[in-house]
Amino acid sequence: MKSFCIKTNNKELINYLLKELEYFDMNNIYVSIYKFKLYQNIIIHYTGKHKDEFLKNISTILAYTIIDFYEPKIIKNLINSNYFYFSTSEKKAIYNLCLNNVDFAGSLNSISIISNSLFEYLSCEHSLILEGFINFRLTNYIKSLDSIVDMCVNKFIIDREYHEFISLLKLYISSSESTCDVIHLIYQNEESILLNSSKKIIKPDTTMNSFKYLSDISFSSNDLALNTLLTLLPKKLYIHIIDKEDDFTNTLKLIFDDRVFVCNDCSICNLYKLKAKV
Repeated sequence: MKSFCIKTNNKELINYLLKELEYFDMNNIYVSIYKFKLYQNIIIHYTGKHKDEFLKNISTILAYTIIDFYEPKIIKNLINSNYFYFSTSEKKAIYNLCLNNVDFAGSLNSISIISNSLFEYLSCEHSLILEGFINFRLTNYIKSLDSIVDMCVNKFIIDREYHEFISLLKLYISSSESTCDVIHLIYQNEESILLNSSKKIIKPDTTMNSFKYLSDISFSSNDLALNTLLTLLPKKLYIHIIDKEDDFTNTLKLIFDDRVFVCNDCSICNLYKLKAKV
């Protein structure tokens, strides 16, 4: 026989566990709940012969319980402890990023880590205080969440700098005069070719004093194309997508806004598609 109790005062968690245990797919299990001193105690008795199977199943249920009820709180605590210097709205944005990045595969890995630790613990012990178990027995799990928080903070900072960069360029465009009516940008294999209104190639200016922006954001070989566009400031920018759009073309759409017209089936598009096949 195996008996142990789960100690907690979280009423919602207690109801969740009782419902899960009600549909527990094993015989010879008896569940009761009593209040002793500080905690409500869910007491579980197993009188069958398959102790390891019982403990594995209980450990899995408790692992899902910990993730559902404690993971959001752990993530918030990690953000508040390690990144206290961010504003409330920034921490909220980071928190939402974290929730989106704790994906299904990551959750399965967490369940495995937690359930294995629970199995080892419950094999030897007779009582479990969930909060204490998380704090002292699940350091690897908390480290994995800490890594996710770090990753999301880095993403948040990069995204913020990116949007600031876009805003600065849009402000520059709106406050400067255009020097040409139309430019065609041919985009293929992550490379840009610029054409003027007469469909002749525009050679980008490679001198440093022509550069209209400085940024940590890198657009690889498309830097020159972007700088040329920022120098000429066309009233209309036709982007001809020969294969597929990506971050660069999406950035151009953000920067030049309503000046941009995306095309993938015109005489210019078809000419460059034909060249690609030759």
